[in-house]
Amino acid sequence: MKTLEILKLDTFKNAEDTDFSIESEVKALKEAISYFKANLGKEYPVIIGGEKIYTEDKITSINPSKKDQIVGYMSKANLEMVDKAIDVAVNTFATWKLVPAVERADYLFRAAELFEKKRHEFSAALIIESGKNYEEADAEVSEAIDFLNFYGRSMNQLEEDHHHLKSIPNEKNRLKYIPLGVGFIVPPWNFPLAITVGLTVSAVVTGNTTLLKPASNTSIIAYKFVELMEEVGLPAGVINFIPGDSSVIGDYITGHRLTRFISFTGSKDVGLRINEIAGKTAEGQKWIKRVNAEMGGKDGIVVDETADLDFAASEIIQSAFTFQGQKCSAGSRLIIVESVYDELIQKVIQLAQEIKVGNGEENYFVGPVIDEKAYNRILKYIEIGKKESKLVLGGTKGSEEGYYINPTIFIDADPNSTLMQEEIFGPVLTVAKAKDWEEAIEIYNNTDYGLTGSFFSKDESRIEQAIERMYCGNLYVNRRCTGALVGVHPFGGFNFSGTDSKAGGYDYLKLFSQGKTYTVRQN
Repeated sequence: MKTLEILKLDTFKNAEDTDFSIESEVKALKEAISYFKANLGKEYPVIIGGEKIYTEDKITSINPSKKDQIVGYMSKANLEMVDKAIDVAVNTFATWKLVPAVERADYLFRAAELFEKKRHEFSAALIIESGKNYEEADAEVSEAIDFLNFYGRSMNQLEEDHHHLKSIPNEKNRLKYIPLGVGFIVPPWNFPLAITVGLTVSAVVTGNTTLLKPASNTSIIAYKFVELMEEVGLPAGVINFIPGDSSVIGDYITGHRLTRFISFTGSKDVGLRINEIAGKTAEGQKWIKRVNAEMGGKDGIVVDETADLDFAASEIIQSAFTFQGQKCSAGSRLIIVESVYDELIQKVIQLAQEIKVGNGEENYFVGPVIDEKAYNRILKYIEIGKKESKLVLGGTKGSEEGYYINPTIFIDADPNSTLMQEEIFGPVLTVAKAKDWEEAIEIYNNTDYGLTGSFFSKDESRIEQAIERMYCGNLYVNRRCTGALVGVHPFGGFNFSGTDSKAGGYDYLKLFSQGKTYTVRQN
């Protein structure tokens, strides 16, 4: 085998997004979209130990932009297949954990290179299956590439990180990180490529084997990632691809005695259920399971009277309405001090009125929400909002061709109202008034979540106080609360936003490892 270059974190650079002002790039993406659409309606298999298994029971993937268009049919794993996948993962772990870290990292680097070559292919899949526009899809491919390059380098770094242990006479002391075992990977539908890649390869590069259960709405995107990992030569059985119903296989895998850890991104309710099941010791289990959970947010933006209101309004629009507000980091609450309340609201409304809603294939700013269930849930919240607050924009359905909802803004909301407290996960912004910046921070903290937040101000002393007092995992000052970059903004939140695992940070890989200290007496 060739000698592998040991790349470490000092060489990491974020991937560059595509410049869609270049006509040839737009043309290339449109060609990729056409190619993907030419293959609609295909069937996709379960993959266990490299074996592709087609089943009669299938998930039907729908294009949310055109709800009468079937993207494809994904085979479902049953409990018998799950047992087989666990056995395969356990057996593969025995050999995979012995593969040198530099070799495991190299699979990630090769995958990153292949992703870059297939960038538009993956963007096309994201546009069709999840309803993203050009920029959102392309940025997600960049994030997937970043996870591969960052975690590969982090593994190489971790391999040499001995914590500078103290030495005493006649002893040699070392600390090494070893893998845990079999992990259950449960990614969400809203970042079906980037988070699927991040959750999976962080476990794989640290020497673990996995069962990957993709979100049903976006299972084909996840399949194409697994297919790419096969293409770079990742050994069979390291990633076992098991689409299926959470109610049938999810609880079973979570509670299985051989499951060592669960990595989850999704709703609060599901995350809490996973944590509860994982906390029960199964017969024959001999470890405490680890749960790494990111469970959403009710993220807020605070604006005081010293802020640049025009810039704040632009960032608020980006935070609230990109990808239809379907981001756990989306700024769905806006808290404004009363002296600039009316002025800023008018600026936000004016910008929101300019938003065009339509199919991501044509690169509209706002596209569809993910499915009928989400569509109906968001419309129900809008009806609640009409009773609780003042509707000043939207609140209406878009084209019936897909699951479109027009950008919606409510003002004069009570901080304890439903729309200020519950995660809606749609294009709905709710605004509350505060008497001053201190009360605004109090309103911001009045939530069960704690993921992201923004504070807009020109007052340095207030900024220092906001950094100290705003309770969230990722706080942004004078910028939007979305758009965390791998290696730049380690991501994770407090309270019911999850376990603050800090994805995209160097310490993240330690969540999939256990430290082993060994001491050798010297004669």
